[in-house]
Amino acid sequence: MASGIPDLPGVDSTLAFFREGYRFVGNGCDRVGAPAFRTRLMLRPVTCMRGPEAVRAFYRPGRMTRRGAMPASVVALLQDRGSVQTLDGSAHRVRKALFMDMMGDDRLGEARRLLAEEWQTAADGWRGRTVALRDELPPVMTRVALRWSGIDPEGTDVAQRAEELSAMIEGAGGLGPSHLRARWLRARSERWARETILTARSGGGDSVIARIARHRDADGEALRDDVAGVELLNVLRPIVAVARFVVFAAHALHVHMAPAGPVGEDDAHRLGEEVRRVYPFFPVIGGRVLQPFDWRGTAFAKGDWLLLDLYGTNHDSAAWPAPGDFRPDRHRDPRADRLVPQGGGDYHLDHRCPGEWLTMALLTEAILALTSMGYRVPPQDLDISTRRFPPWPADGMRIAPA
Repeated sequence: MASGIPDLPGVDSTLAFFREGYRFVGNGCDRVGAPAFRTRLMLRPVTCMRGPEAVRAFYRPGRMTRRGAMPASVVALLQDRGSVQTLDGSAHRVRKALFMDMMGDDRLGEARRLLAEEWQTAADGWRGRTVALRDELPPVMTRVALRWSGIDPEGTDVAQRAEELSAMIEGAGGLGPSHLRARWLRARSERWARETILTARSGGGDSVIARIARHRDADGEALRDDVAGVELLNVLRPIVAVARFVVFAAHALHVHMAPAGPVGEDDAHRLGEEVRRVYPFFPVIGGRVLQPFDWRGTAFAKGDWLLLDLYGTNHDSAAWPAPGDFRPDRHRDPRADRLVPQGGGDYHLDHRCPGEWLTMALLTEAILALTSMGYRVPPQDLDISTRRFPPWPADGMRIAPA
């Protein structure tokens, strides 16, 4: 592959990736003085890239596939076999439409209403106690996810579902016992999801689970029970993952904006967008070239492996003035190729997370709730490691509601 993209010094960068964490690609780009560099990870050649120009190159429709682009350990916990993210072409577009049809204003409004209800119930139990939002919010978001999907929380073990869905997120970025435990919990969750889909197939209605149960793919065939179960988890898990953004929002309100009182809808939305930009969520996204192309003097062939730096793009000084500053007002002028905490590209044509609108709706509602409730933040370790995938505040963001 003839290349105008510089090489990162060294034989292999796997250890550096884990040592530097979220900052690995950005550090490498700074080191070579370019928005991309070539190296090896796990001894496999890879091109790492960051910034709006890289986002546009990476997400050109039809150019990349997710298949074979991320470690199997990550895929097994966050997607699994047969999911929408493993598809391309017409198969991907038809399956993706199933998820995009869930993102109408009425459905987003319903999600916010459910969160407001569940938040109030949980907050009533927090009063007079010191609680870690890291521990309290996943069950809250699990109840929201179940209800929004058309599943009665009283008919399932919410604590188990919260444990399973949280473990998929926690275990995706590591190896060892925690990852193995997450794989075991994922298998248990998939068994529950298949059984839930089987029950839904005998019913009707227009709920999320009913839509998944009756969906037909591009070939006209209904989803197999196991694949439908995987896609159900691909609805539930990202909603539970919003808990991490909410914890980060509480952190931001205390560290960057204290004292913070009630805010309006627009301010809450912009604050949420800045939380998604600043705080570590997905570090990178991988792709394998489907359609050969040239970029920055480099000819990329079919099968070449690329990693787009999401965290680094959100902190790229060429795209964000004073990227280390927490400035919600910078989102008065949004640009899709700069803000990529959950990936970029076209929602309908690319592999961009279809639940990003739902994330923004839930985060906005949670910020309104946070800024409206009275609480103090006791002394604690507020450090957030950028070497763990994904991190929490060290002490779980403890608050003491009045």
